[in-house]
Amino acid sequence: MEATKDQKIWQVVLSIPEGSVASYGQVASMAGLGRQARYIGRALGKLPAGHTVPWYRVIRSNGQIAFPEGTETFLIQKKLLEQEGVEVKDGRIPMRHYQWQP
Repeated sequence: MEATKDQKIWQVVLSIPEGSVASYGQVASMAGLGRQARYIGRALGKLPAGHTVPWYRVIRSNGQIAFPEGTETFLIQKKLLEQEGVEVKDGRIPMRHYQWQP
């Protein structure tokens, strides 16, 4: 059985190591979806309950958390990244230090 587009995305996100982040575009490219970065957020939004996919390791290419600052999801993502040792300042992560380089 061939993996669906969403499953391919989830597999890439599962391979992002703890303490690292990847951009939506990077995930799209690695999943074989070319420049479909906007689709990545939709696929992560479809994750089933109880999943172990570290969705919070995916951020914008400029290092910014995609959720509006101060929202519950923003605060959850920030907390999870900080627990892994990722520096988050003003809703941004310094990509030069934390971007995953497979």
